Amino acid sequence: MNKYSLSALVAAGLVAGGLTTSSASAADLGGNCCADLEERIAELEATTARKGNRKVSLTVSGWVGQQVMWWDDGAESNAYVTDLGSTLGSHVKFTGQATILPGWTAGYVLHIEAIGSDSLTTNQNRADGPNALTGTANGVSTLQSFWFIKSDQLGKVSVGKQSDAADNAAILVDGSGSLVPANWVAFDVNSFGIRTKGGQFVGAGAFTNNANNAVVKWGGAYCQSAGGAWGDCFGVPRNTVRYDSPTFGGFSVSASWGEDDIWAITTRYAGEWHDFKVAAVASYAESTDEGLNAGIQNVTQQYFQAGGYVEHTPTGLWLYGAYGHDTYDFDGSGQSETWYLKGGIRQRWIPLGHTVAYGEYEHIKGSGAFDASQLAGLDSTHDTTKVWGLGVVQEIDAAAMSIWLKYRHLDYDDNSGVQYDNFDYVGMGALINF
Repeated sequence: MNKYSLSALVAAGLVAGGLTTSSASAADLGGNCCADLEERIAELEATTARKGNRKVSLTVSGWVGQQVMWWDDGAESNAYVTDLGSTLGSHVKFTGQATILPGWTAGYVLHIEAIGSDSLTTNQNRADGPNALTGTANGVSTLQSFWFIKSDQLGKVSVGKQSDAADNAAILVDGSGSLVPANWVAFDVNSFGIRTKGGQFVGAGAFTNNANNAVVKWGGAYCQSAGGAWGDCFGVPRNTVRYDSPTFGGFSVSASWGEDDIWAITTRYAGEWHDFKVAAVASYAESTDEGLNAGIQNVTQQYFQAGGYVEHTPTGLWLYGAYGHDTYDFDGSGQSETWYLKGGIRQRWIPLGHTVAYGEYEHIKGSGAFDASQLAGLDSTHDTTKVWGLGVVQEIDAAAMSIWLKYRHLDYDDNSGVQYDNFDYVGMGALINF
């Protein structure tokens, strides 16, 4: 029995340690006395995740994030349970790499997103929004899938569906810990219709009571290639070739090209100056892809964005800002301009982890052919959306988790004389990493 017990312990240890191979089977313990243990070990082996081979590594990571959002548009109020918005929602990522030669590696990324109700597409008449990227009912979709070759000295080249060089460029320098609940994209309200003081929505040439038919929306038409968004106008993964340079003195450069045609170049800096953490980015992207430009050929979209973050380490005081300018040369000139400012404090006041308190302000101005009010047939030269908010984030280190509570107030003016109701909402959510 000692021999059988030792064999069982060794076999169980191999299973728990992930050391079994794809051809392994339950240990032959001998005798009927250990049949139950042998069956249990076989069951564990059958449910153990295994690598495909011993040459390429495999890492599984991701997060699950959900929120409860209570909103009031001036005529109606309600509460929804939603995801955090496509590209920010719950996902699982498979990554790995292998060494080719000293200093050279090859690898892959497979990024799968699982959407239950996309906050980008929910509105007053739709509590469960479909996936904003695929346009299909909620479910699982491929967000990224690409391979890469990397040199320690020369940089990395990636090919496939991935973030281009401009994707999330200004957002990702935010190191405060409040990036997910508070950023310059209209994740929570993108498809919500803006009500007039009479309680109706502006439709295509007529008023409507259905938010699905509303033309004037809180997401607006500020980013032509991304639908609404306010900021981050090149904020979705695309089929591209991308190059990322090594980091020299805190500086790095990324460039990408793909689709028909979209290209971008981005410069980044991250470092520490005495008691300050500093990060900054500047990015330019250009698109002539008629698939994104309303199906029209010979149209160019140009987008410039910049962002910066600074934190005083001893006090935890921090400040983040971003600027975006989008130009679209169709039927004259259409353009939008976005400013975003957020500041607060990050301190470890309780043993659970850091607490982040913040305040934010955003100003979005659009003009030209794709101005939201002009799409509604209104006579105006520009429209303006203003956003301010407050929030607090509590990090829980032991669970790799963040919990937040936030409030936002939105107001809109299309310079047409039409009076619109404001929009207020409170969001409570959490995100747990794995």
